[in-house]
Amino acid sequence: MSVKKFKILTKPFVFLSGWRSLPTYEMLSYILMYASVPMLAYGINNYDSEVIKIIILTVLTMYSGFFAALIWNDITDADIDAVSHPDRPIPSGRISKKKFFTIALIFSTMVFVFSTLVSIICFSIVGFAALFVTLHDKYLKKRVKIPAYSEIFTPVQWVVVAIFGFFAIWTAIPQKFDILINIPLLGSISTDNYSVLQMFILILFTYFADNAHDLPEGVSDFEGDKREGVRTYATSFGVKNASRISFFMFLVSGFFAFLLFYYTILSFVFLILFILIWINILRYSYKLLKSNDSNRKDLAKIVGRKGFDYFLMSYNLIFLDIIIQIILNHYGVSLIF
Repeated sequence: MSVKKFKILTKPFVFLSGWRSLPTYEMLSYILMYASVPMLAYGINNYDSEVIKIIILTVLTMYSGFFAALIWNDITDADIDAVSHPDRPIPSGRISKKKFFTIALIFSTMVFVFSTLVSIICFSIVGFAALFVTLHDKYLKKRVKIPAYSEIFTPVQWVVVAIFGFFAIWTAIPQKFDILINIPLLGSISTDNYSVLQMFILILFTYFADNAHDLPEGVSDFEGDKREGVRTYATSFGVKNASRISFFMFLVSGFFAFLLFYYTILSFVFLILFILIWINILRYSYKLLKSNDSNRKDLAKIVGRKGFDYFLMSYNLIFLDIIIQIILNHYGVSLIF
């Protein structure tokens, strides 16, 4: 293959790697994040080839969905980004809406292909999520008059990660169950009440942790969102109140993380490391809460970034904890007392 042809083939990947200036550690962390949920659902058991296959397909589905969602967001929010993020691909002229639309379609197709290989029910989950995200990004967040509507419903996109990972195990891997639901044409769901509780705790943690970091970003994007009529906490209740609500959500997310430790297989490896990153983000969030108008916007960007790192790293700690336990369990050592 000639160098010229190679550059043509790799050009889309080069563009995507620098498209949002996403740190390398973040791109790698998503792999751990998406793998952590089916592993949490499956527990400290024998990970045979079938289980590993489902975990890999879950990662591929969620990673494709991540790119698809961000690209669709860039397309629908091009007017807002022209004010708040002029360096992004469409406002800066690095790519046209038409080309970005094509890339979004490719990633969306990958989502449906990989999810179908997990189960038809998982395909239905991402299908419903894609429909909601499309309606939300394209129409609802600029037209629905509910205060803070945009940021109330934006975390739903990340909640899908928690739901999909559990359902991947429940629908594709035989389980001990006290709940068995057969859905015509779609398949069956087998699980137990305890596992359902675990999923709902993870959903609540995900919602509050992601929303907590969204609000500072809304503070930073206040001018662009207000101009376009997007209803965030900042545009609906003011930047000061948005900062207060964000701090509260960081607190609440920590509460659900403690419940997650208590009601799942997670050990003190998760809990100790989580407490450290939780205290750190609370410290930054409190600074934003007490900031004055002159430095609030810049500090809001920092809190938004660190808040997302907190959210992402919490999932990574779940993966790390389970991997350590699997290794120790192989040698007959348990971290659960």
